Amino acid sequence: MVGIKLHGAYIPVLRMPRKVFSEIWGGRAEAGERSVANHDEDAITMAVAAARNCLSGQATPAVGGLFLATTTAPYLEKLNSSLVAAATNLGIDLMTMDCANSLRGVVTALRAALATVDSGAAPNILVAAADCRMGYPKSDQEQMFGDGAAAVLVDSQDLVAAYRGGCSVSSEMMDVWRREEDEFVHTWEGRFITQKGYVEHMQRAVSGLLTQQGLEANAIAKFVLTAPDPRALKALTSSLGLPADKLEDHLLAQVGDCGAAHPLILLVAALEKASPGDLILLAAHGDGAEAMLFEATERAGAPQAGTSVADYLAHKIPFHSYGKFLSYKGVFEAVPGEPFRLMPSASVTWRDRDSIFRCHGSRCTDCGVVAFPVQRICPSCGSKDAFQHQPLGHLQGEVFTFTLDNLAGRSDDPVVVQTVAELGQDKIRFYGLMTDCIPAQVTVGMPVELTFRRFYDGAGMHNYFWKLKPVMGLLERQK
Repeated sequence: MVGIKLHGAYIPVLRMPRKVFSEIWGGRAEAGERSVANHDEDAITMAVAAARNCLSGQATPAVGGLFLATTTAPYLEKLNSSLVAAATNLGIDLMTMDCANSLRGVVTALRAALATVDSGAAPNILVAAADCRMGYPKSDQEQMFGDGAAAVLVDSQDLVAAYRGGCSVSSEMMDVWRREEDEFVHTWEGRFITQKGYVEHMQRAVSGLLTQQGLEANAIAKFVLTAPDPRALKALTSSLGLPADKLEDHLLAQVGDCGAAHPLILLVAALEKASPGDLILLAAHGDGAEAMLFEATERAGAPQAGTSVADYLAHKIPFHSYGKFLSYKGVFEAVPGEPFRLMPSASVTWRDRDSIFRCHGSRCTDCGVVAFPVQRICPSCGSKDAFQHQPLGHLQGEVFTFTLDNLAGRSDDPVVVQTVAELGQDKIRFYGLMTDCIPAQVTVGMPVELTFRRFYDGAGMHNYFWKLKPVMGLLERQK
């Protein structure tokens, strides 16, 4: 028996009320708000955050592979999943695969992972999905899209949900698409997208799976159904005759449509609330549709070490600047920023990859002092090459000292919180930038944790490193 052993999601802290878009462009505002990836976030950093959340509490995550699903991969020719695996501090003897270019790529990746584990080719597979798509300015998609990520560990032991079966529908059509040279998502006429591109495909996949399993709709505890907007979902549920209490909250009003990540975010939310024996039907669309059936085990509903979807929904910073939104999304750069920029080197990045991507420090085997990044010479006792690698990415700590730098930031976010933190019981000194914070609220002693973020582009490469951010829940306690 195979299924899901661990699960976790990630939703960026910035939330933009949809009325901001109508105030800029006029017209009607959709209800609620949408999540917005910070200027140092992309599909890779969000996938790392979800993967780390999924594996929280695992002393040494022994993972046989990582499959990544996204339509907004930062690299078009390079394995994005290998970078996610490194930043999640997985081993190097594992399978990695990118499932790109499809909104339902995550269910394809999930079914591939289930088949791989079931065949015995790998003991388990971590499936991650993340997206941050852009709709045309003034379009409905600009309001309805959201940014987010999720991850699940597929295994054959200690499952929270066992896999029962799936049904796929494939259809070639131009309803929603984006070409290699496109910055924004193209869409066809709304009624055509809803009826032909969404309702008919999803209805066929869901009905086909129920027939295959010999089940009636009332046997399903929760239907986890993705949708481009609430009206499309209402049309689908009406055609299937599903009552409202059978539907998992679509999160469109709180987060938005998170693209390839959305099916997995909704599944994680459903699993967090599931009871033993519950049947959960997941369905996602995109050039057809795919439906999957899971049965919650006796471990369902038990709290996991990571952060829940509900906690992420509560943990937010209001974001009201449309200009910053466009700048964060890379539509334009108001004024060239980050003046103190050094060009990267592929060879140096490779040589220091354990510190840069895996957040490894070095523990001196003579005196026990830990330093970051990895140091050949111990800064305490002077020993040479007498050290062991020490992972630091999971540690929390406190701000030791900081300064608000008004010169080193971006033009759209000029204040940089230069921070020195002390991490873990060893009080390891870590110098880094603070993100996902309100600069005026940063104080000495503030609890912080590490997060993997994108810094800047140079020499044709994206540059990633670790930053500090306030510990989850701190914003809520400060309000």
